[in-house]
Amino acid sequence: MEGTDPDRVSLYEGLLSTRAIRRYTNEKIPDDVLRDMLFAATRAPSGSNRQPFRFIVLTDGPLAAEAKSLIGGAAQKFWAAKRAEDGYDKGTGADASSPKSRLARTMQQYVDSFESVPVLVLACYVRYRAHTAQTDGASVYPACQNLLLAARALGYGGVLTGFHHMAEPELRRLLRIPDEVELMATVTLGRPQGRHGPVRRRPLPELVFGEHWGQPPAWAVDPPGVLHTAAGPPTSS
Repeated sequence: MEGTDPDRVSLYEGLLSTRAIRRYTNEKIPDDVLRDMLFAATRAPSGSNRQPFRFIVLTDGPLAAEAKSLIGGAAQKFWAAKRAEDGYDKGTGADASSPKSRLARTMQQYVDSFESVPVLVLACYVRYRAHTAQTDGASVYPACQNLLLAARALGYGGVLTGFHHMAEPELRRLLRIPDEVELMATVTLGRPQGRHGPVRRRPLPELVFGEHWGQPPAWAVDPPGVLHTAAGPPTSS
């Protein structure tokens, strides 16, 4: 299968540089490219190889438009509450050039334009046992990561959210999702307005331990030149 990105990246480089892409051009994703993305997604591992993941792919048409509108409205409410609770407009958030302020603008643009995302994918889980378990997501989320990596490899990008939760009853009725199927994730896809690039995370010694919790092994060091960022919501600074 041929990709569409002239600037091909290796698997390892893709792992290090697949960013959360929330700003898209108006360009549609061709059907054959969507097929390649979803083929890669469905190659993901799952418990006992049961493959309980399913994907509802919505592009255009009346059902897609209504689903995007439902989730978009939920996303706006969620972000408004989070923006206020986490203080995105306080401290350095008042400085338009600060990372905190830039993230807030990106998120606001994302939820405000959600109805126009080129592709909306709902990742689902088909229950195969009577009870649910915390590990159920382990049979779905690797497929979601495969989807995002495939999008990266083919010149596109996306982001995974849980915005569907606030509109789940309506989505179930609209898309005729059976009761035994759980909605696990919302993924949006499109051609990035910006670009992919090196992702920032905490320093490796903060995340990888050896024989004791909190004790990194000697080899757990970042490559030269790596930039870092902390996780979690912004502080008051």
